[in-house]
Amino acid sequence: MSTRPTDTDSRDTFSDRCASSASFISVHSELHEVNEVTVPLQLADAPLDETVIRLALAGALGMFLGLEREWSQKSAGIRTFSLISLLGAVFTLLVLETDLGEPLLILGGLLVVVQGVMLGIQGLLSDEGTGLSLTTSVSMLVAYGIGALVVAGFITEGVTVAVLSSLLLVLKRELHEFAWGLSREEMRSTTEFAILAFVIYPLLPAEIDLEFGGLVIPLEPQVIWLMVVAVAGIGIVNYAIVSTYGGRGIAVTGFFGGLASSTAVVGTMLDHVRQRPEAASYAVAAILLANAAMAARNLAIAVGFTVGSGSRILLEAIVPLGAVILVAFAVAAWSADWGESGPIELESPFSMKNALAFGAVFLVVLVFGSLAETWFGTLGFYATAVASGFVSSAGATTSAVVLYRGGQLGPAEATIAILLATVSSIVVKALLAATSSNRGFRLQVAAYSGLLLLGGAVATVVVVI
Repeated sequence: MSTRPTDTDSRDTFSDRCASSASFISVHSELHEVNEVTVPLQLADAPLDETVIRLALAGALGMFLGLEREWSQKSAGIRTFSLISLLGAVFTLLVLETDLGEPLLILGGLLVVVQGVMLGIQGLLSDEGTGLSLTTSVSMLVAYGIGALVVAGFITEGVTVAVLSSLLLVLKRELHEFAWGLSREEMRSTTEFAILAFVIYPLLPAEIDLEFGGLVIPLEPQVIWLMVVAVAGIGIVNYAIVSTYGGRGIAVTGFFGGLASSTAVVGTMLDHVRQRPEAASYAVAAILLANAAMAARNLAIAVGFTVGSGSRILLEAIVPLGAVILVAFAVAAWSADWGESGPIELESPFSMKNALAFGAVFLVVLVFGSLAETWFGTLGFYATAVASGFVSSAGATTSAVVLYRGGQLGPAEATIAILLATVSSIVVKALLAATSSNRGFRLQVAAYSGLLLLGGAVATVVVVI
């Protein structure tokens, strides 16, 4: 952190510069008049990259991490963790500023490791247990790393590590009960999901160009695979909720899954219907509620991001999207017997085969959407909204609102783009549901999806007239 010069230094500097530049007199005079205001503002607005602030933050995060250990009455608590984090911060600072810091940083890490080993030995000789002392030892090493991260400038990462680590410590009992209660099938599904999300996804390229009929179609393999991961993740959540709350749990999965990815909900429901054909009415209701959540999210973006922006609020989107939400809730409430609340037995949290098949169908839909965008020519923006709705109607909605706020689109064009993305999302879910072998399920999804679109269209016509 820079230090403020003394009054004597300021006068000397002023005299020297007066000789070289007469214009500096007026500048210095202006700065002198606001000097008493400028300095306090600088101190009040000190950024997080200031060294002293980062050292203080490192100590605070170490204290936060040690809070649970202190509450659990372990051998290392708030003061120890805070000091360890400060130690990592100081040694990292020396690495950045001097040539002697790197050996000290390594030595500090070894010191924390040795201290952890000593705690482990103490746990073996006492009633505390090896597991508890090992957790404390690892937590101390994490605190050391947090201090190093913060001072090195990785402030967000350091805060994230501290919060997640503290959460793991607090949820000890719940995590143990969850792990001990897993069946072999559930454990296998969890492992498969980890492979999908953390092994395959990072290996895929972000973008590739696919040649089709003389046209070059840009594709994003990571986005496509992310949809497969979303299907698997929502499937696991659906399994846990449905196993506990039965049919009502499917509704929860549909609505809250729809807030994240309404299209991925269809993949989960396809697997659900395959395992439990008699519960197809609940799966249909879940897709309807996912559509309601998707429309509600788009409406919140359209209205919320135009409030206070200087542009007129997109009130035109309220009636059609509101109609979709109301009709979806009404049909979902009518189509399924919500009085049944007993648990439903499912075979597995999710099917790897079904998730991959869904990803393949999604790829085909995406390719044809890109072709449609190319063929539409002058209506490229609307075609883009339709194609974006295949992936995420929220992305198309956000793009339309941003262009509207910037003046590139009028309210009518922005509203049409949002509605096209919403319609596209509803249609693509009906198309994906049509791949199910359950005839009743796919016919109901198609009919009720058409009813949602009809409700939105009627509401729009009524308002226009």
